[in-house]
Amino acid sequence: MTVAIDPTSPPGKRPVMPTADNGQEAWKIFRIMAEFVEGFEKLSGVGPSVSVFGSARIPPEHPHYRLAERIGRALSDAGFAVVTGGGPGLMEAVSRGAQSGRSPSVGLNIQLPEREPRNAYQDISLAFRHFFARKVMFVQSAAAFAVLPGGFGTLDECFEILTLIQTGKTRRVPVLLVGSDYWGGLLEWIDARLVPLGAIDPEDRRLYRVVDDPETLLELIFAHYHDRGFTPTARERQMLFEL
Repeated sequence: MTVAIDPTSPPGKRPVMPTADNGQEAWKIFRIMAEFVEGFEKLSGVGPSVSVFGSARIPPEHPHYRLAERIGRALSDAGFAVVTGGGPGLMEAVSRGAQSGRSPSVGLNIQLPEREPRNAYQDISLAFRHFFARKVMFVQSAAAFAVLPGGFGTLDECFEILTLIQTGKTRRVPVLLVGSDYWGGLLEWIDARLVPLGAIDPEDRRLYRVVDDPETLLELIFAHYHDRGFTPTARERQMLFEL
């Protein structure tokens, strides 16, 4: 039977034509569910963690790499599980430092068309096809976020976290930008453009802090939790549940 489509009819009145991709799209839902289930199961007992973002392209001889390794070790020795994207570059440096400490190194690896190798310093390793499922795992148990120098991916993760906090979709936790020289130009642009335009409130600049060393980073994290501890409140648990 031939189905005639009237191009002048409203979209809601047009017949839905089956395609060969319909079955594949349905199974995609189950793949996404599986990623969430595995992520929640593997990270449920990890305890307070710090999610660290940074470039996959910075080589081991670079000063940023050495600083990232120190940060990973300091966080791990302070009792935090250290969560990274599991890739090379600064992610590898942080994972390497974390694994040499006393707390677990966690890698949330992403499958990309151009294969990005996993680093070898992961005590807990998960693989994701979907960026959005992976991002939820970065947020779920994070007591803080450390953002090292990086490119589009790092900026995406940084601004998504700030947006979630700004809009009240997740709890207020420290967001620490590592490297005043690296972040200075961007923060000056925010002050000069976004605030005068009214695109953000002046108070939104308090959602992040800039640090240059592991010691200051840890001081700011512990200062934030000094009067309350790391366990999320009932309200914060509900926010994370609805993330």
